[in-house]
Amino acid sequence: MPYAVVDASGFEALDQVLQKHPPLDAVVNCAGSLLLKPAHLTAENEYREIVDMNLTTAFATVRAGSKAMMSTGGSIVLCASAAARTGLANHEAIAAAKGGVIALTLSAAATYAPRNIRVNCVAPGLVASPLTARITGNEIARKASQSMHALGRIGTPDDIAAALAWLVDPANSWITGQVVGVDGGLGTIRPR
Repeated sequence: MPYAVVDASGFEALDQVLQKHPPLDAVVNCAGSLLLKPAHLTAENEYREIVDMNLTTAFATVRAGSKAMMSTGGSIVLCASAAARTGLANHEAIAAAKGGVIALTLSAAATYAPRNIRVNCVAPGLVASPLTARITGNEIARKASQSMHALGRIGTPDDIAAALAWLVDPANSWITGQVVGVDGGLGTIRPR
């Protein structure tokens, strides 16, 4: 399956990639970042980078994906965060950007449903990856994070990939406008 990595300024680049590989059945935006700072300590350039990396790339994906699928239908899946669905201290910038991704998902799902283009979103909790190594590699921080997730563990990339694959699968063609929490319960429940 063809794929491309496109930065936040890549509206035209993404359009070109998707037009070179028709027909397009599905496109997934897995942009992510981590900035744990309260709003008053977040510099303007940090905030803009978070928004560009997360929300702008999601918008570019919907824009290019919907154009490529206009006559055939398909599936677009975006990635938000449990931080956009629950109040987590020091997550203001990422929560704002990922909250925008959720709103974009819902609006695009309504817009493109008549074209048989499904738009959904996953909202992960903390996932062990190079991006989160500062947290997951520190025993105290990792244990604190694990205790926030009702299932008592940090997510894996495979947890997220399974949900993404499920959402793009044509067998699930009656699912659109959904935000699926793949978060060990972080976004909705609290462990004892």
